[in-house]
Amino acid sequence: MGILEAKLRRDMGLRGMRPNTIETYVRCCRRFAGHFRRSPLELTFGDVRAYLERLRVVEQKAPRTINVYAAALVWLYGETLGRRAEVQRIPRLRVREKLTEVLDAGEIGKVLTALSNERQRAIVLVMYGAGLRVGEACALRIDDIDAKRMQIRVSEGKGGRQRLLPLSARVLEALRAYFRRYRPKGPYLFPGRGGRDGGLRREAVQKALAIAARKAGVRKHVTPHILRHSFATHLLELGTDLRTVQVLLGHASIRSTTRYLHVSQARLAKVTLPVDTLGAQPG
Repeated sequence: MGILEAKLRRDMGLRGMRPNTIETYVRCCRRFAGHFRRSPLELTFGDVRAYLERLRVVEQKAPRTINVYAAALVWLYGETLGRRAEVQRIPRLRVREKLTEVLDAGEIGKVLTALSNERQRAIVLVMYGAGLRVGEACALRIDDIDAKRMQIRVSEGKGGRQRLLPLSARVLEALRAYFRRYRPKGPYLFPGRGGRDGGLRREAVQKALAIAARKAGVRKHVTPHILRHSFATHLLELGTDLRTVQVLLGHASIRSTTRYLHVSQARLAKVTLPVDTLGAQPG
């Protein structure tokens, strides 16, 4: 895409979009143009619609993935190319919400034991212990850990939102063991391997978790996000109110947090069903 890609990146950067989002949108637009082997300047709304249909029917992409492509093309045509009238006609797929899978405490313990080194255990404990997204954990800097106040500062949250989170004594202990072993020079708490600039890659965390889960015999699909789901669900099971969970997770809307009510088995078990109260009241 050449010059057009540079302009797209600049436009998104000026609007304060996160680097990961910019990279994702650029990749989607590049694949769109590559499929037709033509510049997006020469392509029409009909081409956009045909490509999204191809993703759905031929490539069988998930609705969420297709909607990411649609959002990227909305940016490309609406903002960078100024063809806003066409943007309004780009379709979105309805996404069906699935029940969120979680790990119980025993499964999390097994995965932690199966991780191969202190570095892996530290970042996994940080993610589960504070409910961090994998990108937030990888972007942590050494000075984001405040051992005196027992707080973690998340500076690279979704949507650019920052938040302060409680630092567990157990997580701090794991971080100190990691520090003694690896001595990271900073500024990143978990720097990339081989002197690479920036934090540890998400893919490295995902791979380490998958290997540890197989080693531990945990049959669930263990990902960084399932740790975040588990954190939220376990908070609710411990009696934490929904608003506090929302703040800890960094959700802009409480609607994003309410889905965890559906997966908290402990809360479900405590529900008194109306049918069980029949006859309990004097007639």
